[in-house]
Amino acid sequence: MRFGLLAGIGLLVGATQCTWGADAADWRTWRGPLGTGSVEQGTFPVKFDAEHFTWRTELPGKGCSTPIVLNGKIYVTSPADGHDALLCIDGQGSEVCRAKFGDDNPGKHRNGSGSNASPATDGQAIYVFFKSGTLGAVDLQGKIRWQTNLVERYGKDTLFWDHGTSPVLTEKFVIMARMHQGESWLAAFDKETGELAWKVARNYKTPVECDHGYTTPLVIQHNGRESILVWGAEHVTIHNASDGELVWTCGDFNPDGNQLWPAIATPVIVGDMAVIAYGRNDRGIPRLHGVRLTGTGDVTKTNHVWKRTDVGTFVPTPAVYQGKVILVGDNGEVTCLNPADGKTVWSGAFPKNRAKHYSSPVIAGEILYAPREDGVVFVAKISNNKLEVLSENNMGESVIGSPAPSGNRILIRGERNLFCVSETK
Repeated sequence: MRFGLLAGIGLLVGATQCTWGADAADWRTWRGPLGTGSVEQGTFPVKFDAEHFTWRTELPGKGCSTPIVLNGKIYVTSPADGHDALLCIDGQGSEVCRAKFGDDNPGKHRNGSGSNASPATDGQAIYVFFKSGTLGAVDLQGKIRWQTNLVERYGKDTLFWDHGTSPVLTEKFVIMARMHQGESWLAAFDKETGELAWKVARNYKTPVECDHGYTTPLVIQHNGRESILVWGAEHVTIHNASDGELVWTCGDFNPDGNQLWPAIATPVIVGDMAVIAYGRNDRGIPRLHGVRLTGTGDVTKTNHVWKRTDVGTFVPTPAVYQGKVILVGDNGEVTCLNPADGKTVWSGAFPKNRAKHYSSPVIAGEILYAPREDGVVFVAKISNNKLEVLSENNMGESVIGSPAPSGNRILIRGERNLFCVSETK
């Protein structure tokens, strides 16, 4: 999810045939194959609601993570009978099996849960994390390959709200970050064994709550090396994926020392430019920064390229479409930006409502999907340099997790059900 926001692999081999076809697109992490929240090819549904869908599967508990897809199978985390669980659902909406871990730790925010973090897959295993602290991997046969508890190992987090960071995968490691008041860190765990490969401190002194982070790291190439970009505690940092070494850092995102600014929206990257949302729209002070990801060392004084103080997003992570950045603000404002200079290409808005946008928007083809917390999913065409709202689709329950495209279908994870919608029904 984007409350973190935030993103499977076959739990059962050969027992259930996939009906989505061998060419169905994978959606292996919560922001998709390129980390952009978008796929630019395909034809996707426009009109649907709680009574008009391809299928609907009841979930065993409330979760806010985004489902992922691998080879037509769907994987989603959820509480189940008081435990953390990973569900495998086939292309027709039937549950194939579930892997159950330890006791779950329910969410405390109305739009939170113990299953906020989205799973991720490398095609060999599914990797999951839960608010309880459980980090684990499930193999192709549905067996838990390994699990460890990061709360037991490193203590409880001090986040004001529910954990939101999802695991991400490098070639060798599962990466997790903790950013809070206290010992903050970035850590890598061996994908095969779960053994700790490295762990580095990531501590910065900030105003109250500004060191709290719900963002998800990004795996990038930096100066020809596999690297990890982390946003939180008023700093963007880049670390070598092999050993966690800090090789690049940029600060100065809150020069006025504003308090109560946690980092929630994950950055998006276009070329060598990172677009970073920071600040609270509900306090009337959104911020948007464009930072160039070149060089080494502390680039704070050189790599801030542009800043906007009139547009931004607090919770939803932006998406990328045809080289432009698409923001959906917490109140439904929609802005298309040029990442090179931060200038607005076009803007629009969804109808105003007391309910907010917590889900991160997803773009499939030329269609933007933007769920609101009350369960209304807006569908809009975003080609031709404008926002054209096509439909408002009421799913009849809260929607916090981000949509996930696969084939010509869209998966929508509600508070009680997982919906699959398509052009045909």
